[in-house]
Amino acid sequence: MFQIKNVTLTHKKDLRTILQDFSLVLNAGDRAVMIGEEGNGKSSLMKWIYDPELVDDYLEWKGERIFSGEKLGYLPQELPETEKEKTVCEYFCESADFLDKTPKELAKMALDCNVEPEFFYREQKMKTLSGGERVKAQMMRVLCESPTILLLDEPSNDIDIETLEWMEKMIGSWPYAVLFISHDETLIERTANRVIHFEQLRRKTVCRHTVANVPYRQYVEERLNRFEKQEQLALGERREKKIRDEKIRRMEQSVGSKLDNISHAERDAIGRLLKKKMKAVKSLEHRFEREDAEMTEMPEQEEAIFFKLGDKDSAIPSGKWVVQCEIPTLSTVDGSRVLAEHVELKLRGSEKIGIIGNNGCGKTTLIVKLAEELLAREDLRAEYMPQDYEKLLDMDATPVDYLDTTGDKEERTRIRTYLGALKYTANEMDHPIRELSGGQKAKVLLLKLSMSGANVLILDEPTRNFSPLSGPVIRRMLRDFPGAIISVSHDRKYLSEVCDKVYRLTKEGLRDIPRVQEAENMV
Repeated sequence: MFQIKNVTLTHKKDLRTILQDFSLVLNAGDRAVMIGEEGNGKSSLMKWIYDPELVDDYLEWKGERIFSGEKLGYLPQELPETEKEKTVCEYFCESADFLDKTPKELAKMALDCNVEPEFFYREQKMKTLSGGERVKAQMMRVLCESPTILLLDEPSNDIDIETLEWMEKMIGSWPYAVLFISHDETLIERTANRVIHFEQLRRKTVCRHTVANVPYRQYVEERLNRFEKQEQLALGERREKKIRDEKIRRMEQSVGSKLDNISHAERDAIGRLLKKKMKAVKSLEHRFEREDAEMTEMPEQEEAIFFKLGDKDSAIPSGKWVVQCEIPTLSTVDGSRVLAEHVELKLRGSEKIGIIGNNGCGKTTLIVKLAEELLAREDLRAEYMPQDYEKLLDMDATPVDYLDTTGDKEERTRIRTYLGALKYTANEMDHPIRELSGGQKAKVLLLKLSMSGANVLILDEPTRNFSPLSGPVIRRMLRDFPGAIISVSHDRKYLSEVCDKVYRLTKEGLRDIPRVQEAENMV
C-alpha cells in the first residue's frame, strides 16, 4: 500500500494552484487512471509521487508520501535528454536488475513487447529509435527492476496496436497497484477500475479533483447523469424563484399603491393594517432570500475544447488525385536498412486514411516522404503535423508569437481568442512553448493547421496527447474536416471513427485492411 496525503501543487511562475489538498490510497489490485485536460497537473503529480525533486524547479508543494516497503517503477512521458544520447545497450546495462535477468526471461519480455531479443544489445542511440520503440525500451527496463507499484505516464504513446494489447493485459493482470495516465480511451476502458479526475474551473482559477472507485465508462456515464439531474433541479428551482419573486413584487406594489392612495380619514385604521401587511411581505422576502442561499448550484465542469478545422474552401473534388505514390524501396534515413518494398498509395478527393504497423516498420519515414511531396505541390494546400512537435515548434517562442505571421494587432487578438477557446489562460499564452504540456503543444499545432486554410493534412499520431475527454471532440473535428487526411495512428477509436481506409505497412508494402468498425478488430 502507498498513500499520499493533503498534496497541494502551485506553479512558481504564475502562482496558480493546480492541485489542492489531494489525498489518495492505493492498494494491491488498484488500477487507477488519472484523467483531465492538458496542463492540469497530471504529469507533475506523477513526478512528485516518484521523486519530489523532479518538480522543484517549477512547482511549490506540500504534502506527504507514505510508502510501506513498496518499490516504485516510473515511466516518464518523455525520455530525459541525457538518456537519449545513450545506446540501447548502455541504457539497459545501467540497470543492475537487467544484468541479473536470464536470456530466457529477456526473450520472453522481448516477445511480449514485439521486438527481437537482440533489441536489448543494439548499438543504436536511444534518440534514433521510433517513438514506440523508445516507449517499449523504457517499459522493459522498468519491468526488469521488479517494482511493486507502477507509475506510468502515457505508456500507450506511439506503441503499435499489438503492443497496446500486451499493455492492456499487463496492466489488467498486474498483482500490485498501478497508477497511470493515458489518452487511449480503449486502454482506459479495458483496464482502469478507479478514476482520478483533475479539473481547472473558472478560467483555471479553481482546481477540483474527483476520485471514483468505478471503471472509466461507468464514471463518465454516472457523472453525465448526475450533472444532468443537478442542472434540471437547479433550473427548476430558478423557475420557481422567478415566479415567486414576481408574486412578491406585485404584492409590494399593490400594498405600496394602496398606502400612497388612502385618504386622510382612513390613514389611522387602514394605514396600520397596510403597514403590517407590508412588513409581513418584507419578512417573507427575507425568508425567501435565506432559502435562496441553499438553492442547488448549477453544475460546474471543465468544458472540452472546441474549434473548427477547415471550411468549404478546404473541400477537394472527388475526382482529383491527391496522392499517386510508388516507392520501390523504403529505407531508413541513413540508408542502412530496408524497411519496406513496393510501397504504393493512392488517395483521391477528400478521403481520410490511416496507416498502422509495428514500431520501427517505417510509418514515420513514409509519411515524411509523403509530406515532402505534398508540401511542394502548388495545386494543393498541405500542412504537416509531426510526431515530434519540436521539429516545427519554436520552443522559446510563446504560442501567440509562434502563430502570429503578420504582427498585426487584430491578428494577435484573434489568436488569443482562439487560444482561449482551447482553454489557455492569459498567462499560458505568454509562456514559452517549452513550458507547455504535450497536449498544449499539440493544440498550438492544430490551431496552426486550422488557420492555414489547408485542404490536405498529413498527421503523425494526431491524437496522442489529447485527454480522453477531448478525444471525442478532436475525432469529430477531424472527421468533419472537408479536405483529405493522411495519418499514422495507433489510436483505435481514431482509426474506427475518422478513417475511411486503413492500411498496414509491412515489409512487402502497404496492405489494405477492411474499414474498422470496432476498435478490437484493428489487429
